[in-house]
Amino acid sequence: MPHPVISQVAGHIGAEVSGIRLGGDLPAEIVEEIRAALLRHKVIFFRGQEHLDEHGQVAFARLLGAPTTAHPTVPALNANPLVLDLDYRSGQKVDRWHTDVTFVDRPPLASVLRAVTVPPAGGDTLWANTVTAYENLPEELADLVKSLRAVHTNQFDYARIATSADPEWTRKYAEVFASTVFETEHPVVRVHPETGERSILLGDFAKRIVGLSADVSATVIRLIQDQVTRVENTVRWRWSPGDVAIWDNRATQHRVVHDFDGRPRRLHRVTVAGDIPVGVDGRPSVVLSGDASAYLSPSALATT
Repeated sequence: MPHPVISQVAGHIGAEVSGIRLGGDLPAEIVEEIRAALLRHKVIFFRGQEHLDEHGQVAFARLLGAPTTAHPTVPALNANPLVLDLDYRSGQKVDRWHTDVTFVDRPPLASVLRAVTVPPAGGDTLWANTVTAYENLPEELADLVKSLRAVHTNQFDYARIATSADPEWTRKYAEVFASTVFETEHPVVRVHPETGERSILLGDFAKRIVGLSADVSATVIRLIQDQVTRVENTVRWRWSPGDVAIWDNRATQHRVVHDFDGRPRRLHRVTVAGDIPVGVDGRPSVVLSGDASAYLSPSALATT
């Protein structure tokens, strides 16, 4: 099998990988090249993977690590417990920067996202490099940030419901999403377990900074998030059916661009199990509420 061709997409994040047909039968040396590209570029893109279905997507994800169940609370795709069906025709709207599932103590190592149906225009996805975001902080701010810890939760922001295009659907989704409340205290700066890089661990599930009042906490989170999402730290991907994106969930945030005006947009996501984040001071994340052990269910992992 030929080696993959890797072409950088943006200056600080993102690369397109060509010459590879994804699936569960890739040779080990090709998988290692893919993993190396992921660690270097944080998010990698594959065009022309129309042959993949959800079973092939899961089989490929297994080459990167053990898949988690689809989500701690949101139902999976049909009978497959490993695939989250992101069908935006239903009114779902995730329009804020986030790192996947940070409200549990072991956020995913990586996410594998496959485009099933995309609008003719709009609906791009943005990713931000949280490593370069930290590296480019002023020294004084970096020293402060690395000492902070934040509480992440899946409790829904009910202020969004009033401005939703479909408040009733949003209310029902919020009830499902937060049917079990999870809270975890994470370091704001984690040490990447493979590269040793320091990355910012915040995003939309981060609700408060430990030890700060609510208003000061919100200001600090906004200040740090503004650094993460500077355009120099980002890459934007225009989807085509059959595209696959894989991102290092330990070193990125992402969000959807909601400019497709309700036209069909459907993607399937599989996540790969991660580890407990550890801060610069060596302190790991701590569970405050909720038992996420079923998120990595041995019985579910046997099903593809």
